[in-house]
Amino acid sequence: MDGSVAGATRPEIKLTVSNKADQPFVKGRRKFFRYRDLGVQAATGGKLRAQVMEAITGMTEPTGWHTHQCEAQFIYILKGWVELEFEDGTRTRSGQGDAVLIPGGMKHNEIATSDDVEILELSIPGDMATKPCDPPQGQSQG
Repeated sequence: MDGSVAGATRPEIKLTVSNKADQPFVKGRRKFFRYRDLGVQAATGGKLRAQVMEAITGMTEPTGWHTHQCEAQFIYILKGWVELEFEDGTRTRSGQGDAVLIPGGMKHNEIATSDDVEILELSIPGDMATKPCDPPQGQSQG
């Protein structure tokens, strides 16, 4: 196959299949979560990252206000719930089947989770840095 789709060049993205049994959960940026990489970042040359985050325990304290250095972060709640607050004053408790798209650079704070929360998280690009920040005016740190 020549890599073209209807006359256009196919993007440099590789087919990847991630089997749960082959991708163990590992520690990551939050001590109350474990993470399972789905192989998307490697397959897209870093354009997109997909991972599953699963609670080790429910949150014992808020994460504190922070931003992500990315274009966007998308979360889809597979199980349980997560409570978030945002710089614009929005506060939400999202549960199974709910989705949240957070623009890159938007201040937000994870307040609480259920003990059994499981989340599918995507980010564009795949390399997403987390940076602590001051709370928005009128908001407390935690």
